[in-house]
Amino acid sequence: MAEKLINEINQDMRRLHSKAAEAAQRENLDYAITLFCQILEKEPGFFECRKALRAAQFAKAGTASTGFFKKMLSGAGASPQIARAKMALNKNPAEAMALAEQVLSGDPTSAAANRIIADAALALEMPQTWVFTLETMAKNSPKDKAVVVEFAHAVAETGSNAGIAEQILNDLIRTSPYDGDLLQASKNLSAHKTMNEGGYGAIEGGEASYRDILRNKDEAVSLEQEKRVQKSEDVAERLIAEYETRLQTEPDNLKLTRSLAELYTQKSKFDQALELYGRLKNSELGNDSTLELAISNTIVRKFDHAIASLNPFDANHAEEAAKYQAEKLTFQLAECQKRVEKYPTDLTIRFEMGALFFQAGKITEAITEFQKAQGNPHKRIMAMSYLAQCFAKRKMFDLAARTLQNAIKEKPGFDEEKKDLTYQLGCVFESMGKKDEAIEQFKIIAETDFAYRDVGAKVDAYYAGQ
Repeated sequence: MAEKLINEINQDMRRLHSKAAEAAQRENLDYAITLFCQILEKEPGFFECRKALRAAQFAKAGTASTGFFKKMLSGAGASPQIARAKMALNKNPAEAMALAEQVLSGDPTSAAANRIIADAALALEMPQTWVFTLETMAKNSPKDKAVVVEFAHAVAETGSNAGIAEQILNDLIRTSPYDGDLLQASKNLSAHKTMNEGGYGAIEGGEASYRDILRNKDEAVSLEQEKRVQKSEDVAERLIAEYETRLQTEPDNLKLTRSLAELYTQKSKFDQALELYGRLKNSELGNDSTLELAISNTIVRKFDHAIASLNPFDANHAEEAAKYQAEKLTFQLAECQKRVEKYPTDLTIRFEMGALFFQAGKITEAITEFQKAQGNPHKRIMAMSYLAQCFAKRKMFDLAARTLQNAIKEKPGFDEEKKDLTYQLGCVFESMGKKDEAIEQFKIIAETDFAYRDVGAKVDAYYAGQ
């Protein structure tokens, strides 16, 4: 399904779009959202309409009540809609998009609904919608590595403007400078920019294709398909069949073995992937740290797939999901512990170990790891943030406050990280009964972002009490 410009939409839909745009300008947001959704149900490829709808949804969210009750209200009814959208995704992606938009109209930051929009757009071959949705997800969760990497790859693949992707990716790289996935995504973006600067801009404009650049067109097809991050079902299956055949005649081709293992993982054939990774472990690549990480990530993805495959309407859904989550966390702790023992001076792994201990509720162990991780300048602030949370959980509020104050002093600007530290400090002061010190922290945030979490509600309540 091709994406459409406004002049490709019939007159009735154009008139409805004009009416919706006028309603949005008058800040009659509920009416505008309703009209935009009606249009997209008929014309899911109308990209400009979807952008306008998303803007209206965020504008409505910005004017809604803040804090806990807002989250409760926006989340009401979302889970059944998400479940229905997931069920529709394979058979009718357009219907899945419409259902997901209903959820986004209540909460435009919903990761589950945005994921459905992105997957449906990919299935319907709507690249602008795909990239736009991934951009939205990356902006909503700039610390979510998987989302940021996926967005960066999508930009490089489609030839979109790389500026925003570069900014979000580079911000994340500053916190994890040795992360192989992030660095590879950065290389892909740089290659995309080089192609544009090298006179390949015609590709983006539709005047040429990557195949036209290379003399050997058959080779171009294979290269293009192999480099796609989000491979379509038919391409992935074709490559698997091709690699399986080649592997019968080239059993010692380690690069081919690893590529096939990655494809198996992508297609959720985790046992086949792990069998191939096992072969690689017994080869000359056995000591490759990236191989260990690939195996660990594949097993984690196997757990995630099992959780996602559970029937959300089953009476035992929550119990089964919790069981898988517990098994997954146990595995991650064991794997990370092995890496800590193998690389005891790697403070990035120490930070990861601390985060897993924190997730598992092992607060004393987490404190020890985060105190060590502070020695890594790229992890220092995040480690201090976690450390303060650990102290707070142990009701050592004075230590938590002092840790947060020290972290805030080390942050010169007022970015999202410093905003989070300031909010945490306010909450710690509240727990200590220091209401005046707490509200001062929340007022600092309110000066630049009144809608941040429940800051607006806290500040409103303070002034109402005055």
